[in-house]
This record gives sequence, structure tokens and C-alpha cells, in this order.
Amino acid sequence: MTTNTITKVAIFGVGLIGGSLALCLKGKPGITVTGYAHTQDYADQVIARGVVDQVTLSPEEAARNADFIFLCVPVGSLEHYITLLSGLQLKPGCIISDVGSTKASITDCAERLVLKDACFIGGHPMAGSERSGVKAASSLLFENAYYVLTPAENVPGDKVDSLSVLLSHTRAHIVTVEPQLHDQIVGAISHLPHIIAVALVNQICSYNEDNPLYQTLAAGGFRDITRIASSDPVVWRDILLNNRKVMMPLLRDWNDGILQFMAMLESQDGSAIEDAFRRAGEFRDELPERRKGVIVSRYDLYLEVPDHPGIIGRITTELGQKNINLSNIQIIESREDVPGVLRLSFQNERELERAKDLLQSHGYTVYH
Repeated sequence: MTTNTITKVAIFGVGLIGGSLALCLKGKPGITVTGYAHTQDYADQVIARGVVDQVTLSPEEAARNADFIFLCVPVGSLEHYITLLSGLQLKPGCIISDVGSTKASITDCAERLVLKDACFIGGHPMAGSERSGVKAASSLLFENAYYVLTPAENVPGDKVDSLSVLLSHTRAHIVTVEPQLHDQIVGAISHLPHIIAVALVNQICSYNEDNPLYQTLAAGGFRDITRIASSDPVVWRDILLNNRKVMMPLLRDWNDGILQFMAMLESQDGSAIEDAFRRAGEFRDELPERRKGVIVSRYDLYLEVPDHPGIIGRITTELGQKNINLSNIQIIESREDVPGVLRLSFQNERELERAKDLLQSHGYTVYH
């Protein structure tokens, strides 16, 4: 990192990502973490959560003498903060990074501004949570996830190494990728699925206006495969507009794929349909299961529960006695004389696996 005895880290935007990053760094030998909050109310929340060593309402104070500055703000606000930092007297050698899911535009912006005595290295931790805000911050958020760094060609290698060493405290897997390539890949595996989910849900929503049975029956699997359609509209507006040059060709490719399926159906080409499903299945089966990804994973267990009084209370008690924390519980189906289906949600994979082992040892049929 630096030759100083104390390494100062400044975090602008101490929410889920910024707060989790702060928790990974706070308390480590030789590191102090300062958080910037835009309002006193949010500063109070950050202080109460204890994720940083100190909080300030002044961006100048947060950036002063910082060795590393992390911009953990929405994609739509990144250019504003880069411009702000370009007008400050930063510590010589300071490294600025961000955590946005698009990289080419902010890297170009940083290069245009020619930051004084500092360099910019884009970053994207491919981990998240369905919760938000500093209250949801966790030091385990990035563990076993990919943390992508996207330095421009003119960034010295030792600067990338310094940032990588600091980020090793997150226990993430650091990967270096060209900014444009990052946007292409993430556009395909994250941004495109979000668009598809939204379009699909809106399609069913329009049908439901004429017949509410669509909403009644669109439960279970349909709800699960489209859950990303419930993502923050403002956040996704900024992401998609920012990455629009990548998204347009991807959407054209998607349309071509749909047209191919239409042609298969019109020609009643069952063999082609089988081949399409087989190819997709083979590729999907090769995807890693135990790795955090750019789309937030769900840690859910499903189990059949008999129609007995107090059965759900008994299950939650058994979990509680072993200090296994539930984040949510839902009865998907429960009818008289028919086994119900219970969905148990957990905050991480460790809790899920502990719960699975415990419930199976008690004779429950568990699906994962």
C-alpha cells in the first residue's frame, strides 16, 4: 500500500457496499477508515452501526490525506463525485476507486479530468444483498465473491497491486479486466436478465388487467425467476442508460433468439427445441454453484410440513436452539390433510447448510 505507518481510507457513500467495505478494513493494523455522509441523519446511522472510525459531512475533510478513496455511490452520481475530487488537493499517490456496475464511462471521465496527484482504478465487487443501507452492511458480504478491478492502460501496475493488497481484507477473489470488456460481460449476465425479467413481468401484468387469474396463478417458480424485476427503478435507470451502447446489441441478439424460437414453433421443429434446451442445460450445469455472483443469490430451503398444529413453531424453535438465524419464512401452500410447503430464507450459505443438516437429521424432507 503506502510507506506511511497509517493508511487512511475514505469512503463516500457508507451504505450496504461502502459499509461492508469499511467493516472489512476497520480495525486492521495500520488502517483508519473515514466515512463521508451527505446528511447528519445518515451520519448518525453510520455512527450507530460502528462501521467506520469517524464520519464527516465534509467531502474535503474526508478526502484530506487519504491514501485510498472509495466512491460507493449510485452509478448516476459517480461523475459528480469524480468531478468534485478533481477540484481538491489530494494526497500525492492517492488511489481513487468506485464500486459501480458499469466501468467504461467512469474510467473515461476520470481520464478526461486528469486527477491531480491521484489515479483512478475502477472496481466492481460482484456481491450484494436484497437489503440496503448501512444497517445491512456485513464484513462477510464480499467473501468468496469476485471483485473486479478495471484499470485504464496508463495506470501503473504497482498502483493496481496496492489496491489489490488493501482489498485482500475483503477475502474476495481479485480479478483485473479491461473496462469495456467488463461492461460487455456484466451487461450480458446481469443487465440483460434484469431487462428480460421486467419485460416478462410487465407482459403478465398487462394480461392480468383483463383476467386477474394471471396474478393468482403466477406464484412459486414464476415469482422466483422474476424476482430481480423488483430491483430499485432509479438505480437501474442509471445503470442501463449508462451502459446503453452495450445493451443495444445485446437486446438485438436476444430478439434474434426469440425469433428463432418462434420459427421452431411455427415449423413444429421439436428436434430444434430439444437441442436448444439441451444446450442451455449443459451450459447452466457447468456454472459454479458455490460462488457469489453479480446477481444476488437467494439462500432458501423448501421443506414439506405435515398438517399438524404447532409444526411451524417447532421448526423455528429447533433452528433457534442451534443459533441458526432465519431472515424470512413463508408458507407457500398449506391445505387441510395435504403437506404444506415452507420456504425458509437465510442470510448466507453457511446458515443455510447448517439448517439443512439439522432439519434432515430431524426427518424433514428438505429441497434446496
